[in-house]
Order: sequence, then structure tokens, then C-alpha cells
Amino acid sequence: MVDALTGVGAGVGAKLAPLEIPVTRTLIVSGAIASRDYQDVHHDAELAKEKGSPDIFMNILTTNGLVGRYITDHFGPASVLRKVAIRLGAPNYPGDTMVLTGTVTEVEDGSGVSDGGGATVVVRIIGVNGLGTHVTGTVTVTLPSLASPANPTSTPSRPSASGRPA
Repeated sequence: MVDALTGVGAGVGAKLAPLEIPVTRTLIVSGAIASRDYQDVHHDAELAKEKGSPDIFMNILTTNGLVGRYITDHFGPASVLRKVAIRLGAPNYPGDTMVLTGTVTEVEDGSGVSDGGGATVVVRIIGVNGLGTHVTGTVTVTLPSLASPANPTSTPSRPSASGRPA
């Protein structure tokens, strides 16, 4: 159920659908390269082992990007990430799966906002893998105004993990 005023499904306490992300060697290396993090522990298994790690592991910037994707996949492509505050825990190693979940903790309806945005939503996120909790944090996102010219009659969509509308 989507609130007609805010465009947020069910408001505070609403649970976002989980997103399962296979942690592949390619994801880890490409994420490190894309974020210009050339630390050997993110691309060279032998050097990672020499430094005490069982294998290469995901960097924080890749995790940050995946958290952002999780939120925009849920709230739609017109949503704007305002703040992402995360903390890492257990490493993401190749061959594992990270499952992201989220819970809406705050909703502001956007009235009185001068930039034309709609509701501002804070989501508490948790990402777990086979070792435990990989990431925790909060994401603040502004949704498009439901009455804005760019979005005259629609509500935020929630694409599936594949990126296609659910």
C-alpha cells in the first residue's frame, strides 16, 4: 500500500523486500577498479593471503554503491540519495551472498520543501553474508513529489532485483 501524500509504502516500520547479491570475484575486482581503489587485497588473492586474509574482499565503496542501488531500486529512479552512512563488519569474500534488508524509520511528507521534492525517508539497512553482518547503516532519500510536472500521476515504482518493474 502506498500513502497518497508521501508515496511511501506503509510508512514508518515498512520493510523493504530483501535483495540477494552474489559476491563474485568479478564484482569485487570491478567495484574496486571503478572506485579507483587499487589496494591489492581487493584484486590479488595471493597478496591478500600474505596479509592474513583468506581471499580478496569487497571494498567499502562497492558496498556503499550496492546499498544505494538497493534504495533506488525500491523507491524508483527519480529518488535522490541525500545521505548514506554505513559501517562495515564481516568481509564480503568471493562465493558468498550478501542479503540487504531495510526498514523505514522516518518519513517527512515534504511539505514546505522549496526544491519541489516529495517525502524524505530514512531507511535503516542491514547486509548479511555467511560470516555475519557485513554492513549496517542508514540512508536518507528524497522521493519525487507526486504532484510534480515530471511525475504528474505516478507513484514511485519498485523494480525487481533485475532492474525491470516488479
